[in-house]
Amino acid sequence: MSLTESLRIALKVLVTNKLRSALTMLGIIIGVMAVVSLIGIGQGAQASILERIEELGANVVFVIPGQVRQSGVSTGAATQSLTLEDAEAIAEIPGVAGVAPEISRVAQVTYQSNNTSTRIIGTTPEYRWVRNTMPEQGIFFSELDNTHAARVAVLGSQVAEDLFGDTSAIGKHVKINNVPFTVIGVLPPKGSFGPAGNLDNTVYIPILTTYRYLGGRSRLGLGHTVGLINVSVVSEDEVDKVVEEITTLLRQRHNIRNEQDDFRILTQQDFLQTTQEVTDILTIFLGAIAGISLLVGGIGIMNIMLVSVTERTREIGIRKAVGARNRDILIQFLVEAVVLSMVGGVTGTLLGIGIANAMSLTGMIVARVTPEAVILALGFSMAVGIFFGIYPARRAAQLNPIEALRYE
Repeated sequence: MSLTESLRIALKVLVTNKLRSALTMLGIIIGVMAVVSLIGIGQGAQASILERIEELGANVVFVIPGQVRQSGVSTGAATQSLTLEDAEAIAEIPGVAGVAPEISRVAQVTYQSNNTSTRIIGTTPEYRWVRNTMPEQGIFFSELDNTHAARVAVLGSQVAEDLFGDTSAIGKHVKINNVPFTVIGVLPPKGSFGPAGNLDNTVYIPILTTYRYLGGRSRLGLGHTVGLINVSVVSEDEVDKVVEEITTLLRQRHNIRNEQDDFRILTQQDFLQTTQEVTDILTIFLGAIAGISLLVGGIGIMNIMLVSVTERTREIGIRKAVGARNRDILIQFLVEAVVLSMVGGVTGTLLGIGIANAMSLTGMIVARVTPEAVILALGFSMAVGIFFGIYPARRAAQLNPIEALRYE
């Protein structure tokens, strides 16, 4: 018997028992649907996170304080090790395009009867270039504003919405911890990112203004401390060299000889690599969970195929009596199992793509269903059909024709 004839008979059997075929394929459909949709959602989340990291700015290096160590053990508390003077020294390193130190505070921001608790970031005008933070409305503060500790503020989109609703915030006066500030800019929506939290729930003011009105600490009288120094490098090729130069410079400035650094330097590549690893593990985990559904569906196929072998025992005996070989019977039942799994796989794939697209329409996340995910799901469903169809097919092929003909 040819493969084409086996396929024709398999399709005829499936059409004849529509309800049983549909119920048998249900496990495969659910499994493939879960694989395609979950992997698509996982890859969409990964792409979204990576895009957020890249939006932090071009070739940005982050210099952050180290952790306090006692008896060689980290306490988890950050040291006050970085200062404005450190940032100014880093700006002189060849290959550095811009430097933007920042210090963070949590404060209450009010406008008339509206108020919100938000994060205040004091920084320099270079921040808008280094961290790609350009206002959607109005302007960013200038070096003159910073020098004179001007009480001007640039609002994140959520802060502007919470305080002003649909009304323009430009030129209005808000109070930060009861200190009046003039709003000169509003940023576009940026969403949330890792430890930085909700970037839209942030207010940016000049760093010297922060020290004057919101307080600041000095490090051994050497200058005001900062919580982070953002460094923009002229090109990606220069990043490693600049990191080495910053390390050498800060060790000299902090009089570090044989001790451990009291600062850490992170690059975009560090964030990208870590995020890639985490999201890859998450995607594999989601795919594995969905794969369990496929295995359950495969068990369902094997169960129904065993029932089919029992129901068609006399048919098998007649076919063997007229010359069918064991191989013909084996192929026939194996093709039926594979057709069941493949039809279920295609149906599940279409449903999975539909679910992923529906998730994208909600705006919560942009799912990305790749051809690789579809091929993986269909290939796995076909493998499940073959694996769980072999035993029933062999059982059918090994039936004794005489006993099969006597079967009632």
